[in-house]
Amino acid sequence: MMLSFLVATLSSCENKTPNPPDDSPTQIQSPSEAQTPTAHTAQGKVIVSFDYENQSGWASNQFAVWIEDMDGKFITTLYATKWTATGGYKTRPDSIPIWVKKFGVDSMQGSDVDAVSGATPRASESMSFTWDLTDANGNIVPIGEYKFFVEGTLRWKNQVMYSGVVDISGDSVTVEADAVFTFEASDGQDVLTENSPETNMITAVKADFLPASEN
Repeated sequence: MMLSFLVATLSSCENKTPNPPDDSPTQIQSPSEAQTPTAHTAQGKVIVSFDYENQSGWASNQFAVWIEDMDGKFITTLYATKWTATGGYKTRPDSIPIWVKKFGVDSMQGSDVDAVSGATPRASESMSFTWDLTDANGNIVPIGEYKFFVEGTLRWKNQVMYSGVVDISGDSVTVEADAVFTFEASDGQDVLTENSPETNMITAVKADFLPASEN
């Protein structure tokens, strides 16, 4: 009887032993696999371009170009003038202030800032900046409509903001941006007007979407 009871007890314990852990490797999607375009991700590029006219004197010639989604979520910066991006915004808070806030430059590492900034152009020329349809982390964005912005500091607190919406889900398209000027005086500085030469600093802003089939 005692032997039978011991055998039954051991059998019961064996049945309650937990299953061994699953040692099979976890399937992790590699970065290259994660970035493979699908029917729902955009393919192609957007070129934001404009005519630039260098201004003489202080507190001018600063600008930034960036992309947002239709909900106003920041996607990526295409370009920002290096003087502002690398600290000038601290000594002159009026320099492209909307981009500074959107980009969160205060919390960015130097390498992140360097990747999107460049020297202020010294001459008047046609400028163009290419968006490869990825966000700031390198992820391909979904197809759909996106906003593009060009913000410029004309002189001190006087600003211009160009914006437009480009659809990256179909055929090639060209979109001309709308301009909103902000004219404001500052200490010791007169307010600009629509006839001031500084309003020609950035003109003819547009975005061209070129799908992959046309590249």
